[in-house]
Amino acid sequence: QLELVESGGASVQPGGSLRLSCAASGGPVDRFAIMWFRQAPGKERLFISCIDGNAGFGTDYSSAVKGRFTLSRDASKNTVFLQMNNLNTDDTAVYYCAGRSMGLETTCGAFVKYGPDAMTYWGKGTPVTVTS
Repeated sequence: QLELVESGGASVQPGGSLRLSCAASGGPVDRFAIMWFRQAPGKERLFISCIDGNAGFGTDYSSAVKGRFTLSRDASKNTVFLQMNNLNTDDTAVYYCAGRSMGLETTCGAFVKYGPDAMTYWGKGTPVTVTS
């Protein structure tokens, strides 16, 4: 049973940066595909980024965050990090990390089309507010 705990959410001004963490326990985080989703008030939960499991380092990003957000993993800390730069008000949301086994897939991007339903393990989320 993989347990995930997000942290690092805060209130920042437009143009600012934050680094979110997704700390895993109960298993090695690099075995699992880890995805970040976000959910703005009154809206559906949307994919923003993922990193391959099975010790792979491939990543994928939604068009809304590509070029501004960077996903990385530190296996020694059993943690995945989401570096978010040049934040804007549209980035305001609760951010969730989620995990699942890779199965027969070789890239985490293969799961994107299934949305949140593809994921097995979830954290409780961390809120990010971008406001002037």
